[in-house]
Amino acid sequence: MDTLEGRWARLEPQAAMHGPADSDKRPVALLFHGCGGVQAHLDDYAAEATRAGWRSVIVDSFAPRGWSRAYGLSFVCTGTQFWGFERAGDVLATLYGMGQRDDVDASRIVLVGWSHGGWAIMDLMTMPLAGPAEARIGGAGPGLLDGVKGAFLSYPYVNFGTRGTKRDWLYKPKVMGVIARRDHLGAPKLHEAAYARARAGGCEVETVIVEGTHAFDQPQEMLIGLSPMQRDEGLTAENIARFGGFLGGL
Repeated sequence: MDTLEGRWARLEPQAAMHGPADSDKRPVALLFHGCGGVQAHLDDYAAEATRAGWRSVIVDSFAPRGWSRAYGLSFVCTGTQFWGFERAGDVLATLYGMGQRDDVDASRIVLVGWSHGGWAIMDLMTMPLAGPAEARIGGAGPGLLDGVKGAFLSYPYVNFGTRGTKRDWLYKPKVMGVIARRDHLGAPKLHEAAYARARAGGCEVETVIVEGTHAFDQPQEMLIGLSPMQRDEGLTAENIARFGGFLGGL
């Protein structure tokens, strides 16, 4: 089983840091991609964080494991492996890694997730971290989340196998939940049930329902006419601006 240090040593070479070109200690947003892997839209959110005066890091959970996008679509998107509670270890390791940097204010962190990345973040919020089995990583304790002030979640996966919909949250970040009305992986009522758990745990939660599909801000796929996921340029621009406003309010 990995330790925090060992996992971060694997993730760090593929983690893309963004932010103002200085060495000032700045707050940081941690960006966790969906089950299709890192895609170009994450750079747009990172750029928005930079405009807000934040650093950000795009955390690639696939490349350090030797997984391609095709592998992720075949095995992670189908739930064959790498569930949210397991990926929560990547979130914890990145929190650890940011705590080692002189240019990051580890007391002001926002967790940002899309689909599978949101699943991992939501599952983590329910974990007491009393032992390494919870997130499949050693050396993590609840104090590691002390600096997490916010969670920005775009169409997180909230269906079968998730914990965030069934357990109260144990941590209290400010939450923005972006729900796609035509999300084929989970109707808005499932998302609202998850956020009700967050509220029950004491979180300040705001949700917004957008008139789009799951992955509405991701690059277009081939055979887009056959896909239930459709990129919407207007909704994408709105969500990026929403993200910047969320950071500005923390």
